[in-house]
Amino acid sequence: MQRFLVKALTLGVAGMLATLPAWSQAAPVELEFYYPVAVGGPITKIVDAAVDKFEASHPNIKVKSIYSGTYQDSVAKALTAQKGGNPPQLAVLLSTDMFTLIDQDAIVPIDNFVKTDEDKKWLASFYDAFMQNSRTEGKTWGVPFQRSTIVMYYNKQMFKKAGLDPNQPPATWDQLVADAKKLTETDASGQVTRWGLEVPSGGAFAYWLFQAFTTPNDAILMNSEGNEVYLDKPAVVESLQFWHDLAYKDKVMPTGTTDWGTTPQDFLMGKTAMMWTTTGNLTNVLKNAKFDFGVAPMPKAKRGGSPTGGGNFYIFKDATPEQQQAAFEFAKWMTTPENAAQWSIDTGYVAVTKDAWETPNMKAYLGRVPQAAVARDQLAVSVAEFSTHDNQRVTKLLNDNLQAVLTNAKTPAQAMADAQAGADRLLRSYR
Repeated sequence: MQRFLVKALTLGVAGMLATLPAWSQAAPVELEFYYPVAVGGPITKIVDAAVDKFEASHPNIKVKSIYSGTYQDSVAKALTAQKGGNPPQLAVLLSTDMFTLIDQDAIVPIDNFVKTDEDKKWLASFYDAFMQNSRTEGKTWGVPFQRSTIVMYYNKQMFKKAGLDPNQPPATWDQLVADAKKLTETDASGQVTRWGLEVPSGGAFAYWLFQAFTTPNDAILMNSEGNEVYLDKPAVVESLQFWHDLAYKDKVMPTGTTDWGTTPQDFLMGKTAMMWTTTGNLTNVLKNAKFDFGVAPMPKAKRGGSPTGGGNFYIFKDATPEQQQAAFEFAKWMTTPENAAQWSIDTGYVAVTKDAWETPNMKAYLGRVPQAAVARDQLAVSVAEFSTHDNQRVTKLLNDNLQAVLTNAKTPAQAMADAQAGADRLLRSYR
């Protein structure tokens, strides 16, 4: 009798195990997730909290976050790891890294994992402006995550003091120059104590800010296949001339180059009345500005608009099928309306789907921070960020020539002719 009971119990346990889901019987799928930020700081806490929440609802997946430095550091580390046979399974890298990752055979299309109607609806939910840097030749290679546009922050108190309407930021290039002149202040010796405008131009992102001039001037810098650029077109040269003239002719902006990190610091310290930078700086400005400030879209020349920017999720080719599927589940979960909204609120980046803006959490946030809507609304007229094959070398070539103009080493026409010729050489083999 006792042997009979033991056998029955054993069979019962075996039967129950057979009915349990597969994840409860197998070891969890482990993912290495590269995220572009230095170790420590508030952003890592936000990422860690999101990962913990994901793992709680997906006990079959374990995500190890690796904080891999700057975007440039992160793509270099990911590709080095890939060549060494140990790449991450998932990474957030610049949307402009797409062609580089394809050329290195490092990633797989997102379309491989889109099977259900729910998946298809999710993929179709992203803003089209963000998808322009996420797909090429009929395939989707990245999923928008922490994305941005360039916006103009302005100090409303300084506007009032200068006799300007604090609720009417400059909407055109002519108005920008006129307002910036009124906002620029000098001391008795003629030294500038406050600039009307600062636009970052040093480092790796000069090309991106340049697109905040070329886009409103109705100039597109490259094709969607990433193998042609149009840097020497008249509207492009005209845009660069305008950027140069803001410093040297109109004298409303510092001469030379201005570092990326200097601009928000100067704005918060009252050294500039207006600045152009990423909407990703919104949370920083909200927390640290001791004055009332506004956010506005890029001033128009012929049209409105800005380049998009920021990072996408990419799934790596050398991951196992189980890891790739798990990476897809994590990327999809992080970009649900509720999670995309929370990420936007926590960081200042633009929530990447329209549905995210309809969540109660985001609607309440917009009630408190109406400035957040500017970058979203600008998406209707935004364009793809500059990106090509051999992207790092082509971009460096463009940056070097932009900075030569801003330091008065070249004329805009000569610089863009040189950039075009150099880019044509680099891209010839990709045509």
